[in-house]
Amino acid sequence: MADSWTVQRTGPGDAARTQAREQLLEAARELYGVNGYRETAEHDVCAAAGVPVEVLRQEYGSREGLLIALHNRVTTTGLRAMERALLIEGIDTCSIADRVRLLFDAYVEAVTADPREARVTFVEVLGVSAVVDEHCKLWRALWTEFLTGEAERAVERGEAEDRDHRVDVMVMVGAVHELMAHHTRRSRRARPGEVSGELTELALTMLGSQRAVEG
Repeated sequence: MADSWTVQRTGPGDAARTQAREQLLEAARELYGVNGYRETAEHDVCAAAGVPVEVLRQEYGSREGLLIALHNRVTTTGLRAMERALLIEGIDTCSIADRVRLLFDAYVEAVTADPREARVTFVEVLGVSAVVDEHCKLWRALWTEFLTGEAERAVERGEAEDRDHRVDVMVMVGAVHELMAHHTRRSRRARPGEVSGELTELALTMLGSQRAVEG
């Protein structure tokens, strides 16, 4: 494995580092997402990636740093998918129910496309360390800001109760992750539409949407 890395290092430095980082992320996705983070040693990841342990430490600091990087990549993919959904023609005139469903459809489809990534994102990061917990906390804060904006928009349109929804959204963000973890752990993989439908109903109920009450 080290010999193959030596060959790869004969190219431009930046390209070699980029390649090594990607190989480590791919190895982590497979090993953390199939065997589990706690069951995967540092040397296992490096052997699968075809790079020396020193490269992992140089690029990510530790296998924990690699876990954070993989979680960050998947979660960013989910956020970008929701942002793209906001650019869909006609979404500004959608009802809150349709708008929320479009957003969750985009998010769930993105983060569950690969079951290994879903397991890492919603299960394997749980209870690892204070550092990983803080990383996840920062992401929850970002999601809270994003979804609070959606709640405020719904209030302005008269589609949600006229009150401060920040606490509701904070609770909802936690509930979303719990629900995603639940579905990820199940032996029968739920269809993305089933999951996003549950998340939509949860969000509309917490917002006090009339559509949720009627539905």
